Amino acid sequence: MSIDLPATPAFGAPVAQRPAPEVLRFLATRRSASAITLTEPAPPAGELETLIALAARVPDHGKLAPWRFVVLDAEAKAAFAQRLEDLANARGDARAVAKLAKLKTPPVGIAVISSPREHEIPEWEQLLSAGAVCTTLLYAAQALGYGANWITDWYAYDAEAKAILGAAAHEQVAGFIFIGTAKEPPLERERPDPKALTTRWAG
Repeated sequence: MSIDLPATPAFGAPVAQRPAPEVLRFLATRRSASAITLTEPAPPAGELETLIALAARVPDHGKLAPWRFVVLDAEAKAAFAQRLEDLANARGDARAVAKLAKLKTPPVGIAVISSPREHEIPEWEQLLSAGAVCTTLLYAAQALGYGANWITDWYAYDAEAKAILGAAAHEQVAGFIFIGTAKEPPLERERPDPKALTTRWAG
C-alpha cells in the first residue's frame, strides 16, 4: 500500500490540527489480527521505518524518548526464536516452546523496549509512554493495511530471554508488535461496557 504522508514539521513550527473522521471510523472497528494468522506480504524496510517514525510521535513527558525499537525481520526473528527454543528446551519447558508459535509465524516483528531514564519525570509516566508507542505502532500497521498483534509472553519477561534480545538489566519489553497479512479477517471479540467503567467526579 502506497502512503503519502506529510513532511515532518520543523521544530517549533505550528502543527495544524483538523478533524479526522476517518480516524474515528478506523478506531470504531479496529481489531488485532491473531499472530498465527499473519503471513507474507509484510511491510518492507521503508514502511517499517515509516511505522517507527509515526510511533515515535507519542506523548512523552519531558521529551525523554524512554523507549527504543528492535526490528526482527524474517531471518533475525527466526534466529531469535531458535535461541529462545534452545533456552526453553534446556529447561525442559515444553509449554514455553509451544508458546513460541506466535513469535515464529508472523513474517516480521518490532520489539518495543521500555528504557526509562533517571529523571524527575516519574518512571511510571515513562512506562506509559512506551505503552503508547506499542499502541501507535499497532494502529499504524493496521492503518497501512496489515494485520498486527501486540504480544507479550514469557520471552518478554524472562531475564535470559531479554538478554538474548539485547535488553539491558534496567529495560523491559513493553511488547512485540508482530505484523503481516492476515490470512483471514479477525472476528469481533467481546468488548467492555464503557458506561459500566465510567463515573463522573462529584466532589
